Amino acid sequence: MRAMNSDRPSPLPLEDPLLAKAIAGDGAAFRALYARHRHDVARLVYRMLGQSELDDVVQEVFVQVHRSLRDFRGQSKFSTWLHRVTVNVVLMHRRAARSRPQYTEESAAAEPVDPQTPPDEEAARRERMRAFERLLLRLPEKKRVVFVLHDLEGVSPAEISDIVRAPVLTVRTRLFYARREIETMLSDEPSLAAIAKAVIDPKGGAS
Repeated sequence: MRAMNSDRPSPLPLEDPLLAKAIAGDGAAFRALYARHRHDVARLVYRMLGQSELDDVVQEVFVQVHRSLRDFRGQSKFSTWLHRVTVNVVLMHRRAARSRPQYTEESAAAEPVDPQTPPDEEAARRERMRAFERLLLRLPEKKRVVFVLHDLEGVSPAEISDIVRAPVLTVRTRLFYARREIETMLSDEPSLAAIAKAVIDPKGGAS
């Protein structure tokens, strides 16, 4: 008698032994996976959300990862799947917190201070960080997600397409308009005028 086919796709071979062990339920492997990826997750959360409740959101990401890891089938890169979980948690957090005030001025405190940097230069650097964060938070969610992933995290449009579940053309369009909106908003932040060309593609096109 032939076995009935399951609707659940068969897992693909996993080249990362640590990931395979974590999926199998090995607690030590999951903790090692957490240690390996926490910094990247925290950076993405910080760029999308600012410092507000950063640690709580990062912890929630890994709670969701722990709950869903057995469903990771290997059809995409683990980093892509992790980005998707992170983005979804951040968006859910923002939607739940819209009625609460956002204290974005605290965010620069999370960045380490270079002891070799003169105090006036450090103050200017922190102001640029706060200013650019204010611009990011003014972008509509869908545009902000693709801008952060592509221009700040270096994720390709094809991979972003997988993360946000949208066609590549849609990703490129959102990126194009996100860049245009930020370029327009730069006039509201004088501290960013000197670095505008380093932030925005001078041609204004999605790569």
